[in-house]
Amino acid sequence: MTKLLISGCNGHMGRVVADICAEDPDVEVAAGFDLLGAGDRPFPVFSSPAQFTGQADALIDFSSPAALDGLLDFGKDKKVPLVLATTGYSEEQIAQISDAAQVIPIFRSANFSLGINVLLDLVKKAAAVLGGGYDVEIVERHHNRKVDAPSGTALMIADAAAQALPYEAHYVYDRQSVRQKRDPHEIGISAVRGGNIVGDHEIIFAGRDEVIELRHSAMSREVFASGAVRAAKFLSTVQEPGLYDMGEIVS
Repeated sequence: MTKLLISGCNGHMGRVVADICAEDPDVEVAAGFDLLGAGDRPFPVFSSPAQFTGQADALIDFSSPAALDGLLDFGKDKKVPLVLATTGYSEEQIAQISDAAQVIPIFRSANFSLGINVLLDLVKKAAAVLGGGYDVEIVERHHNRKVDAPSGTALMIADAAAQALPYEAHYVYDRQSVRQKRDPHEIGISAVRGGNIVGDHEIIFAGRDEVIELRHSAMSREVFASGAVRAAKFLSTVQEPGLYDMGEIVS
């Protein structure tokens, strides 16, 4: 039995993670963390990780970048592996995560969908084959409650393409402010916010007389929650500190 902790358990994603765990006979939610208190959760809820004194095999966080310090301190103090599914971290926070990964196992990804991570491999292959003869554009669409833009997944896709391209690419986020012909070495990234779109990412390779498009659409939040629970199960078996990602699951 894998005992999990859920940070942000009263939020949209936290509730979905709890529902996934409730349907899995091999998983038990030991407790949740949320500033809003217990609410209607069927497990103990604490306002701070420091208040939890029990045992757990891993922690899943779908809360806010503001919670990172407390989670890293908790993970290091209690030797609990962390699954960080929150996006919008600053460069300083990413450095903190890397430092903490020298002490405990940390699984971090901007997107826990298995499909998205297969898509990343396809993007790398397409960029490597098409090379400098095609313009690369990324369009991401999310619900109107999402705070950060572009999405962490869009940046993951851009990074995957950039790694395989034969030139050093730079990212352009706001074409309105760029009054010039498109630089062939840029990757354009556009963000759309509206309604209750769960998550939609489109990668366009536009060449002369032909266009190739790769696209992934998430139909529900369950794909992210299921991936996070799968990552937590994996992390509960890891003995060595380090920074892990969905590549471990895909492989």
